[in-house]
Amino acid sequence: MILNVSSRTDILAFYSSWFLNRYHEGFVMVRNPFNPKLVSRISFTNVDAIVFCTKNPLPFLKIQNEIKHPYIIQITLTPYQNDIEPNVPDKKKIIQAIQAISKKIGPEFVFVRYDPILINPKYSIEYHKKAFDKLCQVLDGYVKSIIVSFIDIYKNVLKHASSLNLTEITIDMQRELALSFVISANKHKITVQTCGEENCLRECGFIKRDCVDETLAMSLTGKTKFKKWKARNNKSCNCVEMVDIGFYNTCKHYCKYCYANYDETKIQYHVSQHDISSPLLIGCLKEDDIIKERNPE
Repeated sequence: MILNVSSRTDILAFYSSWFLNRYHEGFVMVRNPFNPKLVSRISFTNVDAIVFCTKNPLPFLKIQNEIKHPYIIQITLTPYQNDIEPNVPDKKKIIQAIQAISKKIGPEFVFVRYDPILINPKYSIEYHKKAFDKLCQVLDGYVKSIIVSFIDIYKNVLKHASSLNLTEITIDMQRELALSFVISANKHKITVQTCGEENCLRECGFIKRDCVDETLAMSLTGKTKFKKWKARNNKSCNCVEMVDIGFYNTCKHYCKYCYANYDETKIQYHVSQHDISSPLLIGCLKEDDIIKERNPE
């Protein structure tokens, strides 16, 4: 199986010590988000590879040498300031971390996500063109692919609608950005792709690929057959199946566009329930929990 760490929260940014404890102990447990009484027990002996996802790779530098499984890391790096991403660290430090990780494992295993793209009076189309061009410059030689997507109207986005002040992104606007992005990326031998978008912008020079497709999964695991991942009920996502060990409403970045966090009161409560020694990310096992071993298929 492929472990996803994590699309539900930023484990590397806020819970990397917990993850390392689980890794050394050899197993991790995760509650079913739709039926919390059901708990999966996952042995790392059954894990073929790991997909790390984070906005802050700095803590990963401290544990990177401990990870013996094959892995890739996806790092979300957007051009927004703290009006949109209140607790994301200095982007210059994030870039330095990307460069350090890439030197260690190679650029083919480091993916940057320019995700999501939102447009408003401050973050205009021209702003994004300049930001993306600069990003390609500093990532030259450190990544081979940048993944982009456009903002979806999740519950959290609606909650912050007045401060986000979004402009609807039309197909023509997507194409204008895509054409500019491809020009910038090509100068630095970087490909650009979408993932989970109905419009893959191939006609603008984007490559058609999912962020964790069968080719990448095969290179990590040596296996040849994979189930499709049912990620966020996104019908346009064709990534291979992964097992997410995260927990919704636990990320302290508080990004205003986030799909995985929408209730700050719940976030604060869940964070207070985190126990670094627990096999679960949030809380501990209960007597009436139903624990099942998650076996590879």
